[in-house]
This record gives sequence, C-alpha cells and structure tokens, in this order.
Amino acid sequence: MKKLLAFDLDDTLAITKSPISDHMAETLAKILDEFEVCIISGGRFEQFKTQVIDRLHIEPHKLNKLHLMPTCGTRYYLYDQPSGEWKQQYAEDLTKEQKEQVISVLEASAKELGLWEAHPAGDIIEDRGSQITFSALGQKATPEDKYAWDPDGTKKAALRDLAAQSLPGLEVRAGGSTSIDVTREGIDKAYGMQKLIDELDISKDDILFMGDKLQEGGNDYPVKAFGIECLDVDRWEDTVNRLETILAVIK
Repeated sequence: MKKLLAFDLDDTLAITKSPISDHMAETLAKILDEFEVCIISGGRFEQFKTQVIDRLHIEPHKLNKLHLMPTCGTRYYLYDQPSGEWKQQYAEDLTKEQKEQVISVLEASAKELGLWEAHPAGDIIEDRGSQITFSALGQKATPEDKYAWDPDGTKKAALRDLAAQSLPGLEVRAGGSTSIDVTREGIDKAYGMQKLIDELDISKDDILFMGDKLQEGGNDYPVKAFGIECLDVDRWEDTVNRLETILAVIK
C-alpha cells in the first residue's frame, strides 16, 4: 500500500485560486488518518493557507502528516505542533538578477505573441521569491475567465517555448489555466518529491501523485518523468471520487 498521497492544488483539490469545498476538506481529513499527504503547487504558502489549511478542521497531530510545498516544490513547510506554526524547511530562491531577467523576458515574449492583457485583473507577473509566475489575465481573474482563455493549452505552450529560448539555465513550465512558472533549473515538483523521499525515508513506489497538468510541459509532468505513479485528474470532483475509492478499498 502507498504511504504518501501527493496532490497538485488548483484544479486538483480546488477550483483555481478558491478554497477547497466542504466535501474535499472532509475527505482529506479521512485521508490524513491513513496516509502522509503532500500538496505541491505553483502558488505561495499564503495561498495554501487560505485554500486548504484554513478549511481543514482537524486535530493538530494530523497536521504533522501534512507536507506543504509551495511554488512547485521550491519551498517546503512542516507544521510545528508546539508553536502551532508552519515552519519553512528550505527555499530555493532566485537571485535578484535572475528575477529581473525573467520578468523582462516574460513581458517581452507575451507582447510579441499578443498575449499581454491591457486591462488585467491584478498583477500579470508576480515575484514569489523562488518562482516568477506569469498570469495572462492577472492573478485575480475569475475561474470562468481563466478556463476560457486557453482551453487547449496552445497559448501557454507558445509563450513557454518562446520565453525558454531567452532563459537558459532556468526551468520554464506551463502552470495553471493561464500561467507560466519559472524557477531555477532542476528545481521543480520532482525535486520536491525527492526532498520528501529523503525526509520520510520512503521510496518512489510508496507515493501516489494526483494532478491535472501531467502532460509534457505541464508543471506536474516532472513528477511523472521522475518515475512516481501518477493519476491524471479532471477538476477536484474527480479527485474526491478517486480518494473515496481508495478509502473504500483500504477499509
């Protein structure tokens, strides 16, 4: 039996940038009774808190089994029960020069492709410390607008490919529905999984990963390429159904 279940966040556990549902919160609480759980996603830690942690009404000792990896595994947080706080274990931050280069390249590439939104809902480019994220419609765009912007992924793929040409030594990946993520080379979700393997003294075979961007070029793909068993899911409802099946089998 698997020892750890790992998840992407947006469109895997929740609607993009939205809190997890009551149904998902209850299901995750049951999963934490049986498994270690990791959530690894492109968002900041603050996003994890509002989308997941604040929605989990569980005993503190269960939080000890929850591993949080914001910004595609470039940061790692564990719960410290004595203090009641989440403590950062590592951060693979970009340098000031790298950040400036990435921001310049992303803006120039988007404008060249006609993908620079004149009236965005929030910031288009966000510095997340260990990751720079481009959000085509702005960080605060509605889920409906995000899902409609690039349903087949061709816009993100074009932007990723163009930006990557000018960013050697950095990882450029398709992120969420409208986003491109840039991190240090080799610092991705597979890197996060390896850190988890070392932390828990487990193997790849002990992990099951669920995500919605497992296709080549997606930000979940490094986990699949790393050799971890993966399930491709379509929105959070699909994830809940699969988790309920797992719980039914092990009971």
